[in-house]
Amino acid sequence: MHRNDRTAERRTRALGGAALLAATATGCVAMPSGGAPQGLGVPQGAADGVQVHVYPVAPHKGESPGDLLAGFLDSSNADQADYDTAKQYLTADAAKRWRPDAQVVVLTEAPHLSRPDLAQDATTAQISVSGKQVAELDGRHTYEARSGVAYQQDFTFVKITDGPDAGQWRIDALPDGLIVDQTNFKNTYKPVHRYFFAAPDPTSERAQANPVLVADPIYLRRRIDPLTEAAQATADGPSQWLRPVVTSKLDGVKVLGVTAGDNRVATVKVDGADLGRNQTGCRQMAQQLFQTLVDQQGKLDRLDLSTPKSGGCTITAAEAAPVAPGVLAGGENGTQAYIQLSDGRLTRYLDGMEPAPVLGVLGQVSQGGQPRVGELAVRRDGNAVAVIANDGRNLFRTGLTETDKYGESVTSSRAPQPGQGLASPSWDGRQDLWLVDRDPAAPKVLMVRDRTVVPVTVDDLDGRSVQSLRISSDGTRIALLLRRGNGPTTLALGLVTHSGTPAAPAARITALRDIAPQLTEVAAVSWSDADQLVVLGKEADRLQQLHFLGTDGSQSTDSPLQGGESMTALSATEARGQSDQVSPAVLTASGRGLYRLKDNQWHEVPSKAPAGAFIYPG
Repeated sequence: MHRNDRTAERRTRALGGAALLAATATGCVAMPSGGAPQGLGVPQGAADGVQVHVYPVAPHKGESPGDLLAGFLDSSNADQADYDTAKQYLTADAAKRWRPDAQVVVLTEAPHLSRPDLAQDATTAQISVSGKQVAELDGRHTYEARSGVAYQQDFTFVKITDGPDAGQWRIDALPDGLIVDQTNFKNTYKPVHRYFFAAPDPTSERAQANPVLVADPIYLRRRIDPLTEAAQATADGPSQWLRPVVTSKLDGVKVLGVTAGDNRVATVKVDGADLGRNQTGCRQMAQQLFQTLVDQQGKLDRLDLSTPKSGGCTITAAEAAPVAPGVLAGGENGTQAYIQLSDGRLTRYLDGMEPAPVLGVLGQVSQGGQPRVGELAVRRDGNAVAVIANDGRNLFRTGLTETDKYGESVTSSRAPQPGQGLASPSWDGRQDLWLVDRDPAAPKVLMVRDRTVVPVTVDDLDGRSVQSLRISSDGTRIALLLRRGNGPTTLALGLVTHSGTPAAPAARITALRDIAPQLTEVAAVSWSDADQLVVLGKEADRLQQLHFLGTDGSQSTDSPLQGGESMTALSATEARGQSDQVSPAVLTASGRGLYRLKDNQWHEVPSKAPAGAFIYPG
């Protein structure tokens, strides 16, 4: 039986003889140059809503090594928790050695199988499996993007000499883990977020007073008890990459089971923790699990956590809210958009209305003795604004009330030319300001806490310089646009760690990783959720497009969204409004005004005065 025949058999058994094909429409439109807004489909994933249970098929008598391997690859990716059927393709010793959960290799297409040259009396054979790898899941379910890396592994076969399988070929040596193509990966695996507390910053009272949960994205099999699997993955601890900046209260805990019904109540039973004597710890565990299960269920009103012997605790949605991911993004104020006009003035944007100037000095045209305004960043609570002078030399801070003026410069750059100095101010949710100094003689990243300026060490730059940055609201992760010499700008994500004392704080950006290796050049980046970036960039030989990427580098939509070469900047927000929906990304089209992505359409933003940029707090 050939592989296509076997796959057909597997699908027939899975669907009871009925074929089911689910397709998600994808498309793209260019940034409109005039006329009515054009529709823009934002796909949510090819397998969303598809519930197809795929059953494995056992090996057939007399199968050749090639057909046996094809059947094994299919069966190993079927919906079976223990892989018992897949193990029937292996020798007894190989079945004991094989670790299917060690990793998942994701290829662009179905793997290519080499053809062995078999003699009629052959008792051993070898077949290589090859393809282009686009991603990998490690043993902790963490996704890592690859950029078309060549993949090849060998499988060794032997002919069984005794027992019920005598005379049959079986796999005797194989790599640990699973091999799957992109299409089957989307059908079999589901993106899940587990949550951990941001590690305390010993130098900041604000950080210690405002604990918050940080998303750690993973992928789990869709139909193998996903609630229990997600809860256990949280108890297993964070990914190796995120571990330095988060803590967990679930260390050493084993999840016995999770149930959730239509009443929006989740019940989690665990072992390995004395919940009765540690109610504070119990509630913190429940907060982590609540957010993890909300990602699966959509809505939860309550979570009950218990152990077989030592009591438990209950947490409601209202009690979980204070530490929810994105809670430091600014709330309703974080969804307030601003437009900076070409003359530097800051205006408030209300959908469908003419922008109105803010109060204070920023709502006025710069006068003699005042700095000409360049880049702006509104603090997430809306009570302060970081202002970089138009020449990039000085950083100021002011407010948005009638009496607010510019104070003394907070810090300055020695860059010899305009455009080489201070740039890309960005606020975290604990009122720390982050920015870069692009002085060629001394490039650096700075953190400003009140009026204390802290030079930030950046590891792993390898000769690259930071051109701009965007800090997450929880302050644990930072997106950096990097450049080597005069080369293209690329995107990396780093972790932020803190040390020192309140009087002498220190900060470091470490563990840099490229999360968009498929993009040859990146123009802009912004946080569009507590676990998602929106990126303006281009792939090789393609036009510039808008990409929604998870913090692990996985693409949040099936296709990037076309935007056009004229885009120069974008702004988005992590904050959620009353509708509990993330505000859409807002883009600037150079020379053609401002456009807002709303309800999956591009809308031109009307403004009588020439507009320069959109700004969300953060």
